[in-house]
Amino acid sequence: MKFLDEAKIYLQSGSGGPGCLSFRREKNVEFGGPNGGNGGRGGDVIFEVVDTLNTLIDFRYQQHFKASNGDNGKGDNCSGAHGEDCIVKVPAGTQLLDEDKETVLYDFTKAGERHVFLKGGDGGFGNAHYKSSTNQAPRKTTPGWEGQEMAIWLRLKLIADAGLVGLPNAGKSTFLAACTNAKPKIADYPFTTLHPNLGVVRAGEYDFVIADIPGLIEGASEGLGLGDRFLGHVERTNVILHLIDCTHDDIVEAYTTIRNELKNYGNGLDTKEEILAINKIDALGEELADDQAKTLEKAVGKPVYKMSAVAGDGVKPILYELGRVIYEARFGPADADEEGFDT
Repeated sequence: MKFLDEAKIYLQSGSGGPGCLSFRREKNVEFGGPNGGNGGRGGDVIFEVVDTLNTLIDFRYQQHFKASNGDNGKGDNCSGAHGEDCIVKVPAGTQLLDEDKETVLYDFTKAGERHVFLKGGDGGFGNAHYKSSTNQAPRKTTPGWEGQEMAIWLRLKLIADAGLVGLPNAGKSTFLAACTNAKPKIADYPFTTLHPNLGVVRAGEYDFVIADIPGLIEGASEGLGLGDRFLGHVERTNVILHLIDCTHDDIVEAYTTIRNELKNYGNGLDTKEEILAINKIDALGEELADDQAKTLEKAVGKPVYKMSAVAGDGVKPILYELGRVIYEARFGPADADEEGFDT
């Protein structure tokens, strides 16, 4: 399935049906009086979050959504049927944006949410509505009220527990493939990953979701390489796993480049808990990999994990640390220890 995280759609709720002008006509009923019914109400445009979707690709093939109009009122005091609602199904993490692509109109964060976005127009009144003691044969009716129209943008920000960040070709997709059943494209050149991937990890007795985003470059926070859109997919995570290729000429510069982009992007990305790891240690050997790890630890003042995603070395401790942080964020530190992440 192709991944699409942004789409423009056009919405229209249903218009109300017009009221009916009618009088009762029966044998031996001299003054039947008005019996025109009201028009039906137009259908609403409703957004519904479903857990079977994780992309907006369906909106590439259908951009127009319209609810049904209400039926006309009928004689014998029969009101018209209400118009059928239009249900627009979206994945969790979808934001509704105004046409300026800046104003957030609504934010869906969990499956099962429903939101009436555009209400249908009310039905018009039939002449029976206007009957009174002083006007017993009204010929007045009203048309139905028009529905609402709007063009909006949908933007998807993945719902994941942990996010993978790093420069291109740092081994993020290889790590995702090594610890989940996800099958991202893997190759030995930069920008192999062109769209975010999700994978489910099991650590101890707990499952969590990892999001792998395409590699970031300097200026990503300003949109270079679509970096601002990719960073949006790790906004909702509890922890960030920052992977660095240990064969990089300046490992500290590789770290600070990504950290600067997280800070410039904002939205709290630079304040999220970060787990730092160097990858591809099998390419350097144990001694040189230790030197790179010590250099980075000294520069950033935090522990650095060592691993080889290809060989599977050092992957398990990182997964348990990710699981511990995620569990603490949801349930508290005491419960995390009981769950067996302190390994």
